[in-house]
Amino acid sequence: MDLRLARVYDAPGDSDGYRVLVDRVWPRGVSKEDADVDVWLKEAGPSTELRKWFGHDPERFEEFARRYRAELEGNPALAELRDIVAQHPVVTLLYGAKDTEHNQAVVLAEVLRG
Repeated sequence: MDLRLARVYDAPGDSDGYRVLVDRVWPRGVSKEDADVDVWLKEAGPSTELRKWFGHDPERFEEFARRYRAELEGNPALAELRDIVAQHPVVTLLYGAKDTEHNQAVVLAEVLRG
């Protein structure tokens, strides 16, 4: 499994493979054409309540990750994402956060890699 992470604001790379946006809210200032997203799997993103609680505060990341993993249990979007990863040699999870180390795509990648 070749699973990559990238900000949706960065230019798409030739080696990105299948590009999946995993934000619940479409990123501000990015047109759907410029994003070059193959699928927007918004249901895979954290709930609005969890996203607002986290507020991209690195000190809350561990607890955010724990709560987010709990939300993912039984979430059909996670099963859909697993299918996508199984069907494509390279998958890039796209996210809008500025922080490249503390965001939901990091947690999703950990969950998918097992």
